[in-house]
Amino acid sequence: MTLLYLAAALAVGGLLAVQASVNLQLNKAAGTPYGASTVQLGISALLLAVVAGIAGGWGAFGALGAVAADSPWKLLGGIASPIYITSAILLFPRLGALASVGLFVTGQMFASIAIDLGGLLGVEKRSPGGGMLLGAVAVLVGIVVVIRSQLSGGRNQGSPLSRVGWILLGLFAGAVLPIQGAVNAALRTDFGDPFATGLWSFLVATATIAIVLLVLLATGRSPAPRVAPLRTVPWWGWLGGVAAATYVTVTFSVIPHIGAATTIALTVTGQQLASAVIDHRGWFQLPATPITVERLGGLAALILGCALVQLA
Repeated sequence: MTLLYLAAALAVGGLLAVQASVNLQLNKAAGTPYGASTVQLGISALLLAVVAGIAGGWGAFGALGAVAADSPWKLLGGIASPIYITSAILLFPRLGALASVGLFVTGQMFASIAIDLGGLLGVEKRSPGGGMLLGAVAVLVGIVVVIRSQLSGGRNQGSPLSRVGWILLGLFAGAVLPIQGAVNAALRTDFGDPFATGLWSFLVATATIAIVLLVLLATGRSPAPRVAPLRTVPWWGWLGGVAAATYVTVTFSVIPHIGAATTIALTVTGQQLASAVIDHRGWFQLPATPITVERLGGLAALILGCALVQLA
């Protein structure tokens, strides 16, 4: 049974890369990444609402008032989802799946280290160790190799200044994920139900990106989302919401059996491996970027660094 949980954690990590890739189809049809993110997050919220209803998790929302009065920050974890999803839509065509996910993972690892070392957001404080330091160095080496390889591969990322901006966006989008995880873990303690916790997170995420979209529309900074072209989206273009909802559900279910550190290490590894395959094969209508020896070495360093940081 333990092997099944390990395999599930690895598989749902891969779903994060799939989610980011297929969401590009919604973006292409909707004509705006903010509209595409709203649709995808709304689908995730709907699916988790059904799951929570079947599992009897709706009663957990009775604790909302007490949480809002005592620790309102626990209700804000979902804000990270639209940041990550919109960033992925913007970055994948410019940097490729492997480089984008590498940036996400790097931001995720260093934010996790800061949370662990500081004992922030209710997470148990950890002492710095040699494994953590080596892991951080390996992650840095890995992402530098991957980005250098990607830039030398001829993909157009714009001017040097814009490339720096895209890289910083990828690091930031990755950094918000462990913050979201810590906040949702604290909320789950109060709710006592993983499905209700996931549902609340996606409701907040959907509301956040919808408000951003409305503000951008009102200020003329975003085109109005197109509705009719959504009918042309291939069936797999709608899998982003399913992937996100599955990731949340499986992660919450697996952690009690194999632990948070092992779960994170496996999901991050699955995310990187899946992104490498997507990039290499050019799946989901992304430009194919063959895996070179240099890029493979960077991927190996990223995976080794993640293992050292999370399992140290």
